[in-house]
Amino acid sequence: MPKIRFADVNFRRLGAPERYEVEDRLKKFLANFRAERHPARSLRHIPAEDRDKIERRVVAYFEAVHRASGMGHLDRSDREKMEAFRGGVDLIEIKSEHQADEIASALHTEMPWMAAATERVWHDLRSSVRRGDAGPRISPLLLLGPPGIGKSHWARLLGEHIGVPTTTIEATSEPASFVVSGSQRGWSSAEPGKAVQSVMASKIANPVIVVDEIDKAGSPQSTSGRSFDLAEGLLPLLERTTAQGWACPYFRVKFDMSWIIWVLTANSLQGLTQPFLSRCPPLELPSLSLDHLKGFAAREGARRGLPMDAVDAVQEVIDAIRQPQLLSLRNVLRLLDAVEVTFHQPVLH
Repeated sequence: MPKIRFADVNFRRLGAPERYEVEDRLKKFLANFRAERHPARSLRHIPAEDRDKIERRVVAYFEAVHRASGMGHLDRSDREKMEAFRGGVDLIEIKSEHQADEIASALHTEMPWMAAATERVWHDLRSSVRRGDAGPRISPLLLLGPPGIGKSHWARLLGEHIGVPTTTIEATSEPASFVVSGSQRGWSSAEPGKAVQSVMASKIANPVIVVDEIDKAGSPQSTSGRSFDLAEGLLPLLERTTAQGWACPYFRVKFDMSWIIWVLTANSLQGLTQPFLSRCPPLELPSLSLDHLKGFAAREGARRGLPMDAVDAVQEVIDAIRQPQLLSLRNVLRLLDAVEVTFHQPVLH
């Protein structure tokens, strides 16, 4: 599994002496040096003036070390957080075109109505293998379609089949750009964005980041009139050239975010700007049919190990649906959840 340098910083060598150790060494050196030059005199005691000089030099040395590391502006707790990136982070790779074919086949088998998205990913995966990329280069995806067809579910399956973690950002509940990019130090709620947090927690450079219902994010503004539009905040992360050296507002360090797999979902294009759409052209997806839902129920029920009669009962409920607004993957998953709970609950004696 290849590793990449994710953070543009230099880490101190493991086992390098701490400040108090350097200070102690200098004091011992000075005492021994003077004792050797003047053996008849007792100079083991270091005067206060010399101790102050040593302390100033030690402070200057460590300030220079921190400046050279690119983390001199960070406090100790944030430097400790950055240790997650020491030695680089893992990049999950696709080793062959055959593996790319298997991933696409599995996605299409489970969710055939998402064929447009699956085909895009399939071509990107195969192209990455042919180019010899260190990991899969998947262009940002904007899945456009009616609610309830499983756009977010498909994104999670994509992460599972590639073997990377998935983080979901709900644009309706977290509409500001802070959730993606993070916020500067000084804010009471300052923290890194969820994309950086995902890499930090998993130490994997190419997680799937889902931004759900990006069209409903709105454009929050500060009291001074400054806009914190979520879609605008995504722009530098969706462009590979800028994502390679993206400056994190929280850490004020550059990270290589170019391997992240972005999947954005929307029910309409209303409110999405042309610069945003040029970075991730929308893929239009169809509504679900009864056959789609029944097929999904059969496959998902089998995956969960549910008995056939239980799956048949769920399919009968789907057949009985007459209201189009209830034809959603979400409702089928809820039915399967209820059946699974009933099937696995203990027998009372």
